Amino acid sequence: MTVTAPEPQFCAYTGKPLTEGVPVFAAALLGLEPPRYCVYCARRMIVQVSPDGWTARCSRHGEIDSKSHER
Repeated sequence: MTVTAPEPQFCAYTGKPLTEGVPVFAAALLGLEPPRYCVYCARRMIVQVSPDGWTARCSRHGEIDSKSHER
């Protein structure tokens, strides 16, 4: 049995639905800004920034980090 992740529905930087055509900031495009909102439920994530990267955790969908985050 294969489990697939749901399709992202929200912007990771503003929390707004992707259907609204949300602009993405230059810092986010360059990978300098960590995501602040969960792309699946738009909940505000707990973000920890360190000198070598960042981690972001959604209470419902788990954790992502700068090393595994898709750009």
